[in-house]
Amino acid sequence: MLENPSVNIKIKLAALWTSVIFCYLYGDYFELYTPGKVESLLTGENILNSPTVLLVASITLAIPSVMVALSVLLQPKINRILNITVGIIFTIMMVYIGINSLTEWYRFYVFLAFLESLITSVIVWNAWKWPKDSSSE
Repeated sequence: MLENPSVNIKIKLAALWTSVIFCYLYGDYFELYTPGKVESLLTGENILNSPTVLLVASITLAIPSVMVALSVLLQPKINRILNITVGIIFTIMMVYIGINSLTEWYRFYVFLAFLESLITSVIVWNAWKWPKDSSSE
């Protein structure tokens, strides 16, 4: 039999946030292959069409990156609350994006949005079920 060691909840959460980030990156990368995307980037006629929108998008996508570190570094109580809150927000956000991306060329985006929603839901579930300290009982 192979040993199946228990993984610390903080490491689980950091790994899940890392998976979400990879899905975001792949989605944005693959979007470059959709018709008209490169042209819109060259002309500036794309969704990130102003410095403010670009800043907001950068902040939004930096949050999961920071959550990787925070999941490992923060104390359990605030860590749990933050993972539940941010996980719910990103789950809702990705469900919304997935629903609004239902076109032939964006099926890959819908798939990734579904997968991201699934992973962030698992983050919320794991944070919600955070193990209790058995030494305090």
